Amino acid sequence: MGEPDTPMCIRCGHRQDQDANPAVRLAWSAERTTRGTRWLCPDCARAHVRDIEGKLPDEYW
Repeated sequence: MGEPDTPMCIRCGHRQDQDANPAVRLAWSAERTTRGTRWLCPDCARAHVRDIEGKLPDEYW
């Protein structure tokens, strides 16, 4: 398990590798909500880019 502050994907549970290439870390998608920051890994963000851009609620994707 990673550090408590390590970003974790809300869709698949993948944790961001802190030792990864900085360009890979920049590929993560973040959304700030009243509950805090929610993260999507690059694979999940890529798979749901149309839903994200269309601002569809999470329940639909």
